[in-house]
Amino acid sequence: MIAVIDDDQSMARMLARVIRAEGFGVEWFRSAEEFLNSGSLRQFDCLILDMNLPGMSGIDLQRQLNDSGVEIPIVFISGQAEEATRQYALEAGAAGFFSKPFSIDSLLASIRSLVPANA
Repeated sequence: MIAVIDDDQSMARMLARVIRAEGFGVEWFRSAEEFLNSGSLRQFDCLILDMNLPGMSGIDLQRQLNDSGVEIPIVFISGQAEEATRQYALEAGAAGFFSKPFSIDSLLASIRSLVPANA
């Protein structure tokens, strides 16, 4: 099961569609807070996480999950990330980082490397 956390509805819908086509379950959250309040953190095998979210940022969510001992691979997507932010996310354990616009095939390859289909 893959969680897409992105406030951009059109991006989230597109990601959900292509991820489902690869055989994965997908759930969309509009914010980090919505994800945290869902009560289903541990059901996800991977997070596709936008860096710039309303309220808590993607980096802040990554920090909170790390501090809580929740180990879910995170693949960041961002349209505005600086190299220092990208490097910080990767050093803090992110499994990948894609700048918008990104290759859907590359994103899917990253997901497949982290989570077998129908896991």
